[in-house]
Amino acid sequence: MNVRREREGPKPVVRQVVTLMVEDQPNVMARITSLFGRRNFNINTLSASETNIPGLTRVTIVVSCDDENALWQIITQVEKLEVVKSSKILDMDKTLYRELLLLKIATDKDTRTSIKEIADIYRARIIDLSKDSMVIELTGSPAKLDGFMNMLNCYNIIEVSRTGVTGIERSI
Repeated sequence: MNVRREREGPKPVVRQVVTLMVEDQPNVMARITSLFGRRNFNINTLSASETNIPGLTRVTIVVSCDDENALWQIITQVEKLEVVKSSKILDMDKTLYRELLLLKIATDKDTRTSIKEIADIYRARIIDLSKDSMVIELTGSPAKLDGFMNMLNCYNIIEVSRTGVTGIERSI
């Protein structure tokens, strides 16, 4: 009996969020990111900040992944670094994610009102205003920020700065 198997297509690429607690020391970020780079993982966003525990920094890394086993191998290697105190892949359904966007956009008297209306719908704040531009601040999920950017693409965007994703698991 001849059984024909269909070839599977490419695996879907999924964004995974990894959080690490690391010692606050020089070159820690370089050592961590080099492990991801050596395994050919692209880091989409990376953020780091102090924690409530003196001497520890929380690092949040978002990577695109089509092989969860390879990601677990990297996490295992990262955990072997003496400066890494803990690591976790955050569960998308149990985690709150936020990102900060600062956007400088060209304005004039004709476009200012329509841009403000869009900002109000997204609950963004105008934090600086001049005759020819405004700076808008928006905090929210990456999808919310992407939607806001899509609404403003028809205007003259001068500069964009995004912090990268940070996340924290919900209490059960």
